Amino acid sequence: MKNTIKSNINKTSLIEELLSDEENGVLKGCSYFKKLPPVSFGDFRPIKKSYLNPNKFNGWILEDIGNYKKRYNIYYGGGGSGKSYGAAQKIVLKAALNKRKVLVVRKIRATVKHSIYAVIKGILDNGNLKHTENKSDMTLTLFNGSVFLFKGLDDSEKIKSIADITDIVIEEASEITEDDFTQLDIRLRPLKAKYPQIYMMFNPVSKINWVYKRWFLMKNENAAILHTTYTDNRFLTEEYRKTLEKLKETNPAYYKIYCLGEFATLDKLVFPIIEKRLISSEEVAHLKFFAGMDFGYINDDTAIISGRIDKKNKVIYITGEYFRKAMTNDVIAQTIKALGLQKEVITADSAEQKSIAELRKLGISRIRPAQKGKDSVKHGLQQLSQYKIVVDERCVKIIEEFENYTWKKDKKTGEYINEPIDTYNHGIDALRYGLEKDMNSTVIKFFK
Repeated sequence: MKNTIKSNINKTSLIEELLSDEENGVLKGCSYFKKLPPVSFGDFRPIKKSYLNPNKFNGWILEDIGNYKKRYNIYYGGGGSGKSYGAAQKIVLKAALNKRKVLVVRKIRATVKHSIYAVIKGILDNGNLKHTENKSDMTLTLFNGSVFLFKGLDDSEKIKSIADITDIVIEEASEITEDDFTQLDIRLRPLKAKYPQIYMMFNPVSKINWVYKRWFLMKNENAAILHTTYTDNRFLTEEYRKTLEKLKETNPAYYKIYCLGEFATLDKLVFPIIEKRLISSEEVAHLKFFAGMDFGYINDDTAIISGRIDKKNKVIYITGEYFRKAMTNDVIAQTIKALGLQKEVITADSAEQKSIAELRKLGISRIRPAQKGKDSVKHGLQQLSQYKIVVDERCVKIIEEFENYTWKKDKKTGEYINEPIDTYNHGIDALRYGLEKDMNSTVIKFFK
């Protein structure tokens, strides 16, 4: 009798038997599935693209969605490619079908909320996947007990206390150090869960960055590497697509790096030597404070850079940064207050006089315009070059700029000219503005 009953149980009723009513109901109502995936009798339920609604995914992630064989999953490429969203879809569905404990990190915790946290929260909401949210702890718990823990590597002690992690997501992996990665890698050792994986997403930067050496110069048989560009993202708006393609004409070098996702060649850096390390507040408390800001909006970051200058020993310490796109003046004012800079002198790009005036009305009374003149960029860079530059390793965006900010090369002669390429410079521009009153007036020439 038992065998007869078992033979009459179809796949759907078997799923309902093995899943709780709540889990079964949530999965049936999830818009990412066109039909309910089968249940494995083991302790892991895989997913295949044939069970998914293709309207919800880019084609490249559908091909990769069920690949659990490789420990390291590298998603890199150009801006607007949807790589972070696609990788997040993969880990969300993995966690929806199997109980997982997912650690999601960026170098700095303060950058998590408006980036990868918002992405994963949006995927859960858009797919009607039931979950609870703890905003203060930045934790998302799914209907089946899977949990997403969002952390910053600037508080590594808290990460060390998290046990039995099954998967790790590293957003903007080029921002972290290789030592950071090693510490995360050795923590991924779940006791029972199958297929532990690390997901790494980043835009290619300079070839001196560790991710290039680790994943592209050295071969790793346990790594799956996927490259995407904006042309692979069918959900990209036509307006943004045209914006990216304009860069072909206006800034070809940046187009190759940012849009096509190519690693920058090792060219002649404007700042070939900088020191990167942790800087304690006690170390620099006695030195003069500075702050500078470069305005951006849709395509460019608004950048705020702060630090201390030791004029006697000619050392610049960069201790704070803030980068974000699409900031209106009221949001900028709120951010300056949140950063504790409201009472400090902030020197900002003088091309935005209206914005400076509005920020003053919004309570940022000590903001002032930079004094721009002929060749002010060259002169500012020449003055900066006379100082040793020490950057707190948590200031990942301006470090990225220093590692990619290069001199132009004359197309006819192949020689470098005394003019920088106009990319990777928003933080450096803010640095120039912030220090203009403190720099001495000595000007040196880079090239003879």
